[in-house]
Amino acid sequence: MPFYQDLTDENASILFWKYNEEDTFDHKALIEPENFEKVEHYHPKKLIEYLMIREMLKMLKPDHKILYKTIGQPFLFPKDAFISITHSYPFAALAVSRKRVGIDFERIMPKILRIKHKFLHPSEIAWTENEDEVHFLTVIWVIKEALYKLHPCKYWSLKNFYEVDEFSLSDLSAITCRVFDADFEDRYTARVCRIEDFYFAVIEEDHQINFPIPKESPF
Repeated sequence: MPFYQDLTDENASILFWKYNEEDTFDHKALIEPENFEKVEHYHPKKLIEYLMIREMLKMLKPDHKILYKTIGQPFLFPKDAFISITHSYPFAALAVSRKRVGIDFERIMPKILRIKHKFLHPSEIAWTENEDEVHFLTVIWVIKEALYKLHPCKYWSLKNFYEVDEFSLSDLSAITCRVFDADFEDRYTARVCRIEDFYFAVIEEDHQINFPIPKESPF
């Protein structure tokens, strides 16, 4: 079986695949005609990621396919469920849910230190600058990417509109986070796990709490 891990709960089916050289794919059956021009020139590794996602969808919903909005966001057709996809070779993951869901993978690598100024909210700096900084930054990154995929407002700045509350690396099961602007904030709870040298985050709409930000907020 191609599954590496299964994080399915009562709200969503979440499947993982770790590619190995013995895996084979039926390209004709898995590549949607609408997407053929999009993928025909993909790098071999990117094509494998694409095919792994489609094979997992076939296992969950064999009569469905994944199409893309003009902004590049994937959606399920027929539209009877929400999806989120993520891949970082050799891994790929697919979430299919009754409600909005966001998932993301990120490899743990020191190079994330070079871009932290692009995605860290000011409130996140003080508690991440320590010997575990690479791990903290990677967890924050996957949470914010999952939030971006989940939230209907596609704010371009992970630094200005997405925030993760302080957490401990010893317990990543319930990390609070939010999407916000001057007029509102939506709060969520992220679940994060480590898989080999990657972190993976999943956020489901069921954990959302909505309430207005006071007008005196500086954001």
